[in-house]
Parts: sequence; C-alpha cells; structure tokens
Amino acid sequence: MKQSQHFLENAENCARMAERAPDEPSHKRYKRMEAAWRALATEQDWLDGQMPPVRIATNGDALKSLRA
Repeated sequence: MKQSQHFLENAENCARMAERAPDEPSHKRYKRMEAAWRALATEQDWLDGQMPPVRIATNGDALKSLRA
C-alpha cells in the first residue's frame, strides 16, 4: 500500500471521530487533523511522482486560469 493511502486512512479516521465528537472544540480539532492528514497524502503523492508539481504564477496567470 502506498504511504499516501495510509495518510488518507488516518484522515478518514479523524473524520469519523469528528462526527462523534462530544463538543465543538473536539470536532474542530479532529477536522484540522483530517485536513492535515489529507495535505500529507497529497504531498506524499507529489514526492512519489504521482502528481505533477503545482505551477506558481508570478504575474497572476494562476488567478486567470482559476476564473476561466
């Protein structure tokens, strides 16, 4: 199994824990943890060559492509 898949499984566990959180601070904490695990999975896929690097625009091209 790919390392990023392990990270995604951790994210899903956090999402389930957030659904069952006893209070709002706990819910928010689990949601932040979920987002962090998903970000790690994306980063790992990039490191493993599974996805291309993101092009960083220096002249606003990225915003133009998002609006199109």
